[in-house]
Amino acid sequence: MHEQDKPEEGFDRRDFLKTAGAMGLATMFATAKPTWAASETPIKIGLVDPITSTFAALGHSEIKGAQFAEAEINKAGGILGRPLQVLVEDSAGNPGTAVDKSSRLVSQDKVDFLMGTVNSAASLAVSQFANQHNKLFLCTGGHVDSLTGSECKSTTFRTCSTTWMLTAGDFETLYKKFGKKWYFLTTDYAFGKSEQTDYTTQLKKVGGTVVGGALVPVGTTDFSSYLIDVKAKSPQVLCLLLAGNDQVNCMKQIAQFGINKDIAVGGALFELEQAQALPEAARYGWWTMEWYWNQPKTPHVADFVKRFSAAHKGEYPTARVWFGYASTYAIKLAVERAKSTDTAKVVKAMEGLVLPPEVALQPTAPVYRAEDHQLMISMFPGHVIQTGTYPNLFDVSAIVPGASIALSPQEMGCKLPRT
Repeated sequence: MHEQDKPEEGFDRRDFLKTAGAMGLATMFATAKPTWAASETPIKIGLVDPITSTFAALGHSEIKGAQFAEAEINKAGGILGRPLQVLVEDSAGNPGTAVDKSSRLVSQDKVDFLMGTVNSAASLAVSQFANQHNKLFLCTGGHVDSLTGSECKSTTFRTCSTTWMLTAGDFETLYKKFGKKWYFLTTDYAFGKSEQTDYTTQLKKVGGTVVGGALVPVGTTDFSSYLIDVKAKSPQVLCLLLAGNDQVNCMKQIAQFGINKDIAVGGALFELEQAQALPEAARYGWWTMEWYWNQPKTPHVADFVKRFSAAHKGEYPTARVWFGYASTYAIKLAVERAKSTDTAKVVKAMEGLVLPPEVALQPTAPVYRAEDHQLMISMFPGHVIQTGTYPNLFDVSAIVPGASIALSPQEMGCKLPRT
């Protein structure tokens, strides 16, 4: 996201519609909605996502996906004959801010459900808040294992994958193709640390070694001191576990140092938003996508891409867009299944909920596991296409069913109360 496109600090949802045009988001509302009677109270989802901060581009994508689904749902008659309303707040990628905004959505806006978060620390904080206030929270984009593992909550579900699923998605490719001497450059918060722990566990099982590593503060702009150490340690694999703009900036500097010419670079999570933001010289590496727009053999995907692109001036949907889209539909399906907006009833309805093909948009049928509330989505490992042009910037080598690589709820350490 360009600097001039960023909202000012103190951004408020009530200014969102006014500023949406400047951010290129106005097309979200292009789909006509039916006129609802004043007596028909909307079903409200409070969406807390980063509109500012290093995670802003990812947050904007999740918002676009959720509001695209909102428009479709309302055009088709809403939920239980009531309109759906998605209310957006800026988490600024900060756990405290995310909780403050969640509190406002619950106390002032009287939302029925909470959704969102990109930053894993924010995901954990909102999960705890939602559980204390008996509100269903559907995490769209925070990956830390513990959210649906050791810190799982009965009111929390997650659409995106765990860090274990992300790392298992391409670990075998990385070590078999490039070697077992690894160096970790890791973002210094819950997400990166969880990824590094998972990769290290898998690396040790095959006799690999960690030759070095560093924790990098969120918002770092100069990576030179870290990259000097990488060159000195000469790993076979530089495992880059950063996020958002931090990953983009680091990949640019790795290319400037020429490190990617001598050392394989890869990692768990990669996003189309990041690939699009990189210059050609900095497009490289082997990674895991969580969803990809180009699935020629999967029903409904091409139609979804066409609809979304038409509504967003040629923009292609990303995994983050799909997170927002699928999560919004998941809540709709659970509410209809429960025939209620009561949290306890909707939680019960979402346990074991299978996303239908037109929402899943992948070969498998993802299910929210009843035991830990984690959605079993597919992983899309592959490599960046250096000379590619948007949106053809990633080559998917396989589509790996999430259930085939995910840890069990018992291994994740989740112990939900059973009724």
